[in-house]
Amino acid sequence: MQNFELPFIPDRPVKPRNTGITMVMDKGLSLREAENFIESGAHLVDIMKLGFGTSYVTPFLKEKIKLYHDAGLKVYFGGTLFESFIVRGMYDDFKRLLDKFDLQTVEVSDGSISLPTDDKLNYIRDLAKNFTVLSEVGSKEAGIIISPGKWIKMMNAELEAGSWKVIAEARESGNVGIYRANGTAHTLLVNKILNKVDKDSILWEAPIKGQQVWFIKILGSNVNLGNIAPHELIPLETLRLGLRGDTFFDFLPESNVEAFKL
Repeated sequence: MQNFELPFIPDRPVKPRNTGITMVMDKGLSLREAENFIESGAHLVDIMKLGFGTSYVTPFLKEKIKLYHDAGLKVYFGGTLFESFIVRGMYDDFKRLLDKFDLQTVEVSDGSISLPTDDKLNYIRDLAKNFTVLSEVGSKEAGIIISPGKWIKMMNAELEAGSWKVIAEARESGNVGIYRANGTAHTLLVNKILNKVDKDSILWEAPIKGQQVWFIKILGSNVNLGNIAPHELIPLETLRLGLRGDTFFDFLPESNVEAFKL
């Protein structure tokens, strides 16, 4: 949806799409807020994550999920809820929960618990038979360092096991996993990952504007980004399109840049 024409705007894939994906984190929107969000942003978002364990206490959960599905959005419970069931030995109950709420998308993660690699891959394989699986790599705990080689090995193994996308962990705060404590990217880590893992198969959690700008500048408008706050969805799209100061000149012809750049 565009309200008027402008040249030199980057192409964005038409939904449903495999690249340029935006995942928004819903941390407890009301039904009315969800309706308002759909009205203003459903055309720009691909996936709604019901963050961490918020679905346990969110009122009218089934009705909200239906709203998102009817708007053409994938919906899934945050990986922390998956881990909450696994740590209690309730995997079959978790699958029944997915069916109860008519979810077709699921996240498999081990950011809060220690989960043997083979077990995680088996969960992915099993769920991929009936669901679209996103799997998350990286710890939610600050100070836990995972070597680039292990990131790469885990990501590729999980994609091979059946994950549609692998999520690079950052939390909703954007200061762990692929980021330093101050929110800046671990550049060496990201570059090593990109050398060995298909970039279109990675969804980078990037809740902070500076992180979104950084990934757009190195990977272009159609990088997959996640953990976006609902009120930051449209601002993110303007970054992707070069319609915000941070990326204003990135997609213009050189002649325009030379003539007008400050």
